[in-house]
Amino acid sequence: MENFKKYIILWISQSISQLGSSMTAFALVLWAYDRSHSALSVSMLSFCNYVPYILVSMFVGTFIDRHKKKTVMLVSDSAAAVGSLVVLLLFVTKHLSVWNIYIVNAVIGITTAFQQPASAVAVGKFVPKDKISNVSGMNSFSGNLIVVFSPMLAAALFAIGGLPLILVVDLASFMTAFCVLLFLIHIPEEIEKKNYTSPFAGAAEGFSFLKKERGILYIMLTMAMINFFSRLTYENILSPMILARSAGNSMVLGIVNACMGIGGIVGGIIVSVKKESRYKASAIYVSAALSFLFGDLVMAAGRNVFWWSAAAVFASIPIPFIMANQNTILYRKVPESMQGRVFAVRNAVQYSTIPVGIILGGYLADYVFEPFMHGGNGFAVLLEKIVGQGAGSGMAVMFLCTGICGFAVSIMSCFNCEIRKLND
Repeated sequence: MENFKKYIILWISQSISQLGSSMTAFALVLWAYDRSHSALSVSMLSFCNYVPYILVSMFVGTFIDRHKKKTVMLVSDSAAAVGSLVVLLLFVTKHLSVWNIYIVNAVIGITTAFQQPASAVAVGKFVPKDKISNVSGMNSFSGNLIVVFSPMLAAALFAIGGLPLILVVDLASFMTAFCVLLFLIHIPEEIEKKNYTSPFAGAAEGFSFLKKERGILYIMLTMAMINFFSRLTYENILSPMILARSAGNSMVLGIVNACMGIGGIVGGIIVSVKKESRYKASAIYVSAALSFLFGDLVMAAGRNVFWWSAAAVFASIPIPFIMANQNTILYRKVPESMQGRVFAVRNAVQYSTIPVGIILGGYLADYVFEPFMHGGNGFAVLLEKIVGQGAGSGMAVMFLCTGICGFAVSIMSCFNCEIRKLND
């Protein structure tokens, strides 16, 4: 119980740091778009962060298992803070360019590849196994609370002091989390000591474990498909679609984004206080299916802020249930000595489809679906009865497609024999 109390302290401090980082990310999007007026340049901010993260994640598992998790977290967070400091110095000296931010985001992606699995393993050492699901709910709650408030706080600070003020606040939030972790938190752990092996060997050991635990491997592969369909629309298409269908009303977009975060908060609260599901593997895919069914399909058919907001809530409430049940399975099935390698491989596999979805989503919207819906052909006329007419209708059809495909993948995954074995 004492360790769990310390975890709560760590969770609060890390959430403060994540709030600062989220505000910086939002401010950099505003700054980059103001300089380039290009949606693709904004998409590249995420792309440059995800690709190095995925590539490095494949090979950090052995390093994580053989080094102190606290040290890895401190060094990783410090490197990310240096990135924010570099952006601040470049801005003050009037040398900041969009390509500088791409490089900084790539560095942050690399540090995150080390920080996330180290943090995940540390959680398993702090938190009793029967509390893992609740902790996942707490993380979903704080993460979505940040989603709701960081844009508002960032916009307010941006109006007062511009990008430099936000970067200073980000660095201050980092120092808070750094000092708490350095001086107040002790992570109980035994370091695996073996002769040096290449990073490729660690990745191979992670995959070798997953070949034996095929149910876990299938979860990772199916979650990669689910992430692809989700990022195909929500990462790039949601904001342009809402703006196009609301005559450029930014207030409507703000309401929808806030509802997305509120839904996640509600889901996180429910997960953090409820008992564990007896059918954890099935719960992952039932939750995903409900998110696609009532989120994407309602978003596609919606014609006003009420339905878009409702769809945002429907889409986000099930997400904490997906993460909580998956984490519970992993912590129960993966030995502590292998967790760093397995979590690293999990991150690489599950998130490998995200950059593809980010880039492909924008391309399909601009060059395929929007022109198709304005072409006047018979099938487009039929689809207009579902999604409506005018600007943004092609992007609405994309939500219709991801809703159907995501729901189908989720339901089929429920009947996979190896995945169903994990219910026990």
